[in-house]
Amino acid sequence: MPREMPKFPKSSPETVERFRTVMDRHGAPDVIRKQMFGYPAAWVGGNILTGLFGDEWWVRVSDEDRADLLAMSGAHPLEIMPGKAMGASIVVPPEVVADDARLDPWLDKAIDFARTLPPKAK
Repeated sequence: MPREMPKFPKSSPETVERFRTVMDRHGAPDVIRKQMFGYPAAWVGGNILTGLFGDEWWVRVSDEDRADLLAMSGAHPLEIMPGKAMGASIVVPPEVVADDARLDPWLDKAIDFARTLPPKAK
């Protein structure tokens, strides 16, 4: 019997707009935005660096930055499927997402980290 896929939460229009507005500030020529599984996300060199899952905003950062982010209340590994963490992707606490001065440095770290990775073949 085939396994049924879980229903994924939709991002609210407000969260999608927030993502667009914030990422407009981080619009370096090498930062590419597109949808991934229906959610807005951003890449550098074919390496994903940030995106939404439902109304959660996550970033992909270095091991050191990941430990610092996980030390914050409300941060946790991104899990698309319950119990299956998505590697280096960490959900940013909502109060950080709501504050440009706190969110922007995490996006800068995610962009910088993605730039250290070898480009993906097209």
